[in-house]
Amino acid sequence: MTSIELSPSRVAQPQVAAMRLIGTASVAVGVFLSGFVIAEPAPYELWLAFLIGTWFILGLRISRSVGPLLALFITFNIGGMLSITQMRDLAAGNHLDGPIYIAVSTFLALSSVFYAAIVEDNQKRLRLIFNTWVVAALITASLGILGYFHAVPGFDIFTRYDRAMGAFQDPNVFGPYLVTPSLYLMHGLLVGDLKKAPVKAVCLLVLAFGVFLSFSRAAWALFAFASVMLIFCMLLKHRSNTFRLRILVMSMTAIIFMVVLLVVALQFPQVSDLFTTRLQLVQSYDGGHLGRFERHGIGFMMSMERPLGLGPLVFGQMFREDEHNTWLKTLTTYGWIGFACWISMICWTIYIGFRNFLKERPWQPYVMIAWIVILGHVGIGNVIDTDHWRHLYMLIGIVWGCGALEQRYQRSLSGRGAAP
Repeated sequence: MTSIELSPSRVAQPQVAAMRLIGTASVAVGVFLSGFVIAEPAPYELWLAFLIGTWFILGLRISRSVGPLLALFITFNIGGMLSITQMRDLAAGNHLDGPIYIAVSTFLALSSVFYAAIVEDNQKRLRLIFNTWVVAALITASLGILGYFHAVPGFDIFTRYDRAMGAFQDPNVFGPYLVTPSLYLMHGLLVGDLKKAPVKAVCLLVLAFGVFLSFSRAAWALFAFASVMLIFCMLLKHRSNTFRLRILVMSMTAIIFMVVLLVVALQFPQVSDLFTTRLQLVQSYDGGHLGRFERHGIGFMMSMERPLGLGPLVFGQMFREDEHNTWLKTLTTYGWIGFACWISMICWTIYIGFRNFLKERPWQPYVMIAWIVILGHVGIGNVIDTDHWRHLYMLIGIVWGCGALEQRYQRSLSGRGAAP
């Protein structure tokens, strides 16, 4: 890989080296806490809120490259605030949850901008973020696996509806959370030192087993799509026959191990029964009367008549089920303004990743992995709400941060009079 070093930007860095070290370590703590969201507000929110405020007080700024992300997210949440005005009685019943919901949305938006800013500030933080994410994922996946098989007394709290959910509130969030670190380990197996391959392979099997035991069809689809896309992108980037042979051998080995692991797991009746049920493409609550798909149609029709939206969480109160569709969720909760901003932000993020995921840069593996997983989230967003998934906002910030790094790099070439 070409050696490219961008000096940390001068956007008001902490002036003391010790403060820089503490600041970087505090980011690692925040990423680690993202794997433990049992209750809200979770330690992740509390720590990151403190972190964001402290970093910006110390002088972290938003560059022109990251500014559009902030503008889109601010407008998106303004749409949510306008949607609150459509709620009949803010003080009645659960309607107080509406303003809290938008407050959380605003915080998550700021967290995405924060990750983009700190990545642009220092590219070396990318490796720290991904390594910490792997550690957090391994711990929360292990909790879910042990709880699922009742291996430790009291670990049942890490399961729900006979599905592993780790230190999360929902198996449908737990499974997708494990995909990004899984891809990072796969990438390490494909291009890294073979001496470390056995350790990475074991870690990957743990995460893959955690995804499987979440029994989340969205997580299964995301894992499969992301794995195939990673191999495809790697084949585009590395075209030597030796590398292709390495990919073929490792892919076949991984498939064999996965099949063996699946066969062993299916020997347990509780696993095989639930697996057979979840393997059905359309569940009873999907295609039945007022099922998921029928609610989608009704919700979109209602949204066409309500430009400001229905109000946060109102759709779930009306139908006793949430939207389970990110696009519909943005319409009902953030109105037409929020919907337009979300679509614009997602398309812009995909464009930034597409432009940069094959360029020979130190940050190339990170932007490629984040871009692939975001693409997968766009797909599963058709059947599940992702607007409050913390790791998705982290991935968006990573892509925008890497895009900002690329712009800084191009400006540095222009400043030296060299052709890009």
